[in-house]
Amino acid sequence: MSIEIEDLAARIAAGERRALSRGITLVESTRPDHRAAAEALLDRLADPDRPGALRVGLSGTPGVGKSSFTETLGLRLVEGGQKVAVLAVDPSSARSGGSILGDKTRMERLSRERAAFIRPTPAARHLGGVARRSREALLLCEAAGFDVVLVETVGVGQSETLVSRMTDIFLLLLAPAGGDELQGVKRGIMEIADLILVNKADGDLAAEARRTQADYAGALRLLRKREIDPDDFPMARCVSARTGEGVAEAWAEVERLAEWRRETGITARRRAEQAGQWFEEELRAGVVDLLREDRALAARLDRLRAAAASGESAPAAAARAALEPLRQALRGA
Repeated sequence: MSIEIEDLAARIAAGERRALSRGITLVESTRPDHRAAAEALLDRLADPDRPGALRVGLSGTPGVGKSSFTETLGLRLVEGGQKVAVLAVDPSSARSGGSILGDKTRMERLSRERAAFIRPTPAARHLGGVARRSREALLLCEAAGFDVVLVETVGVGQSETLVSRMTDIFLLLLAPAGGDELQGVKRGIMEIADLILVNKADGDLAAEARRTQADYAGALRLLRKREIDPDDFPMARCVSARTGEGVAEAWAEVERLAEWRRETGITARRRAEQAGQWFEEELRAGVVDLLREDRALAARLDRLRAAAASGESAPAAAARAALEPLRQALRGA
């Protein structure tokens, strides 16, 4: 890949979709030369004065209709004159790392809109289904001038914690269910959700959806009040991705919360904290990469990892031993 960073950065900043796609491909690459180029690109596009997009995370149980909801919401935003980017983190093949579901094909109407950009990203082996480079792809979408970036993640698990570290607002999408199903939703998910949206609130499921929404609204009132919320948040609402009912109202609540957090300085503080967390994660990953650059050290890492896996060594002790060459190098510097 012949990479001219200055030209690519200028084209992304001008909103060229092909340049944005190329930039995201670059930041997703694991090749050392591509990683260096990706970091240079991101540094070139960094602008602390840029207002940035509204970053919205979306997670939910499998089959709840995340992609359908994302498409319905995206179409409404585009109709309202906003530019929307969707980063859809797909489940991946454990062997090839390739994407399985292909969200772009499931958002066919939205993908035809000139003001929309959809990028499926294979989750591969990254924890929680949030690709490690999704954060960098998000920054590129902001630099390209998108007003809203939706990050749709795989399933419900640890992904909701990760997506909350890279977005401003977190939406949890759930399906109508009996009262017993409320027990299956982990408290941790409830504690970080800004809005709980009960999807499929139409037809025969409409009444059940309203009952489910009431159950979650009651559960939310029992949680400890968060400093990052106005008095009536977090909240639960009913929506229908199929008919569009309730989607506009739910987005109005998202905008109201986003505005309140901007005015109170909460958004700026959270983004600063997120950037610090990203730095530490990249630093940890960089240390491992650094140790693997040397063949002898890489072989030593593999031996220590095997010892930890077999139970011959405690994982913490093996990790400390793996870092010893780095400590010695730092002492000798």
